[in-house]
Amino acid sequence: MTQSHAIALFGNQMATDLVEATTDINRLNSGGWWAVTQTFEGEFAAFRFANVQPLDFEALTEMGIFTVGNYQRVALDSWKSSMSQAQYIQAVEAIKADIAKGWVYQVNLCRVLSAPLKNDLDVLGLYKLLAQHNPAPYLSALLVPKSISGFASDVRIVSASPELFISRHGQVLRSSPIKGTARVADELLAKDQAENIMIVDLIRNDLGQVCEAGSVQVIDLLRLEQHPGLVHLVSDVEGTLPSNVSWQEILKAMSPPGSVSGAPKSSALEVIHRLEKGPREIYCGGFGWIDIAKNVAQIAVGIRTFWQSETADQRQVNFGTGAGITWDSDPLGEWHETVLKASRLLDIAAMELD
Repeated sequence: MTQSHAIALFGNQMATDLVEATTDINRLNSGGWWAVTQTFEGEFAAFRFANVQPLDFEALTEMGIFTVGNYQRVALDSWKSSMSQAQYIQAVEAIKADIAKGWVYQVNLCRVLSAPLKNDLDVLGLYKLLAQHNPAPYLSALLVPKSISGFASDVRIVSASPELFISRHGQVLRSSPIKGTARVADELLAKDQAENIMIVDLIRNDLGQVCEAGSVQVIDLLRLEQHPGLVHLVSDVEGTLPSNVSWQEILKAMSPPGSVSGAPKSSALEVIHRLEKGPREIYCGGFGWIDIAKNVAQIAVGIRTFWQSETADQRQVNFGTGAGITWDSDPLGEWHETVLKASRLLDIAAMELD
């Protein structure tokens, strides 16, 4: 493969001509435009690209990077869940017991779906399918072959995330947590509002660790957003950064995203580690871009996200789904929320690309 086969797509922009791949966050200090990933467990990777321009699939086809015929659908019956319905319900009950003890107030409980791949995941083909059938605010894709990066495996990620983890414009840092999901607005519960407010308070605390004292404000609370097949409650929290703050400090304070961990965050992370069946990886982590020179960044929460992983003898595509658990949670209802969040995206991955 040539260097031009590494590519990042974020919304209406595409980045080509990879210059550097690193797991050292301090390399951001060298400037440039970076695609960045950070797993839920905190593993950071960044990819500096020399060329950023408007997204153009015709140009990608001419460059030999994208071919319609490359996409191989992922059959619906090929997905296996890390937790069965019974196991998930049992874990919800365990969280409610922890809440009763006062150990935690809210925990985001997730499961990971996996399906075997015969060939590498065609991230550009899946990106195009998602753009056609599930437009999302933070639609994105990243392809960096290991032959270019020097990493142990390819980076192949496609995301239809609706949630902003971090945006930066100059010294203004914003986070927009989602808590509360239903098919239609009338199905949102009082529990959804309470959960959103709880996580907003957590995000205020996270931002307060790196922003100037007294600068953190809730800009919008409990906004209703319509997305394909469901609705979300969203809030916006902003703060002002001091001039000398680093990206390492920002990500340390904010990670993992509060909306997909829980409150208090430290207790929620202990519960997640105890009850979930394996690492989340890029799912529920951060996925986005940083333009150092312009002091601008947009990093989404890695939800509604597909990614490839490899073992010694098998490639697989993964997709995570979860729900926020509180004292008022109905265990079966929370399971159905994880199904709702996954079903539309899995249907799209099973489509043919015209």
